[in-house]
Amino acid sequence: MKLSRSARLGAVVTAAASFMVIAASSAPGPGAPGLGDPYFPLLGNGGFDARHYDLDVAYNPDTDRLDGRTTLTAHATQSLTSFDLDLQKLEVTRVEVDGRRAEFTRDGDELRITPKGVLPKGRDFKVTVTYGGVPEPLNGPIVFGSDYGWMKTTDGVFVACEPNAASTWFPSSDHPDDKATYDIRIKAPKGLTGVSNGRLVSSYDKGDSSYAHWRESKPMATYLATATIGKFDVKTGRTPAGTPIYVAIDPVLANSNSVDVYAVTAAATDYWSQVFGPYPFEETGAIVDDMPEAGFSLEVQSKPAYSAVRSETTIVHELAHQWFGDSVSVERWKDIWLNEGFATYAQWLWAEHQGTRSAHDSFLAAYNARAADNPFWQITVADPQRDTMFASAVYQRGAMTLQMLRERIGDTAFFKLLPTWTKIHKYGNANTADFIRLAEKISGQNLDDLFQTWIYTTGKPAL
Repeated sequence: MKLSRSARLGAVVTAAASFMVIAASSAPGPGAPGLGDPYFPLLGNGGFDARHYDLDVAYNPDTDRLDGRTTLTAHATQSLTSFDLDLQKLEVTRVEVDGRRAEFTRDGDELRITPKGVLPKGRDFKVTVTYGGVPEPLNGPIVFGSDYGWMKTTDGVFVACEPNAASTWFPSSDHPDDKATYDIRIKAPKGLTGVSNGRLVSSYDKGDSSYAHWRESKPMATYLATATIGKFDVKTGRTPAGTPIYVAIDPVLANSNSVDVYAVTAAATDYWSQVFGPYPFEETGAIVDDMPEAGFSLEVQSKPAYSAVRSETTIVHELAHQWFGDSVSVERWKDIWLNEGFATYAQWLWAEHQGTRSAHDSFLAAYNARAADNPFWQITVADPQRDTMFASAVYQRGAMTLQMLRERIGDTAFFKLLPTWTKIHKYGNANTADFIRLAEKISGQNLDDLFQTWIYTTGKPAL
């Protein structure tokens, strides 16, 4: 076919325009200052994918000062003239990119770094940030009105960072959709123990200081990283099924609670490995610190952190998060029910396993405990909003949703769904739509009405 002259000119103009679009899209430029999460638009950073963090932190409890050196290995997903890291308040004294001094500026919680030359798309690079200061915990309505993040204790620090406080103590791409592996080295005064994620590579005393090197070899969201420091009684071993276990308990709390944290951690790790699929990390355990002011516990990857408050049901909840939240993480924070609803439902499954109450009866107890005009029913579970993202409805109504799903599709399909979900998305990220699609595929049913009623609509559903 032969084109007319006007058509040929049009084709040339179209081709030129297409080339200009392609050229513009591949032209070097700055990385975005955030990933665009609706709840935290500036958390995380665009233009690169975090691969590995080397964290060196030294903490002095007497002055509350932290001195740190973080080296991030990242992969450029576009040609970068500059890029951002998240860092809250701490003072930066030096930045290097691939060993060369780099310029940097601060804009609120954004650290903008300009390397000597363009970082080409597809290239791996290293950025090293030297920094220090007194980390400040965050507060406000998000985490039950509690402080969270880097929290000073009587003998050290309790570090629990969900959702946005990791960048209060190390520069990072602080969003769960940018996971990485970690080496975390902690220096503290002699007599104190630094506890972190993964396996303990080495620990020793030198002079007046103690040193601990931890390695998390599986991808981890920033908010799950910890460098908790204090006096701890440590017990190690293996669960009955063979998973290594490390439990650190503040001696102040050793005899103040009837629950055997080590025994329950071992038993729950092994039981969830049967129900949810193989345990996803190298080690299980717990950090129990004397920090009653926090009033919450957190599913720190490989070692949930308990702020003095712990019970058997709390332990099984936080350990269920190792699958639902830690291994399989949310793509955006509005999908938080995929973490909290599932871990709450795990508490109901544990009671069923113990023979104390069926999950159906736990459902009825939660459902009947709140009248139809209770504000509990006015939270949209699939999008609870930032300041109410940890509202009780996200936990309890999320768990109710799973019980309704179980009763709709039957036990065979339901208990196939859970380990399939954790296997498909292992070490990655997922969203609510992904879960619904998988539930429909495994059950062979259309489930739109169920999820619309229970997580996308407010009001108390009729049974």
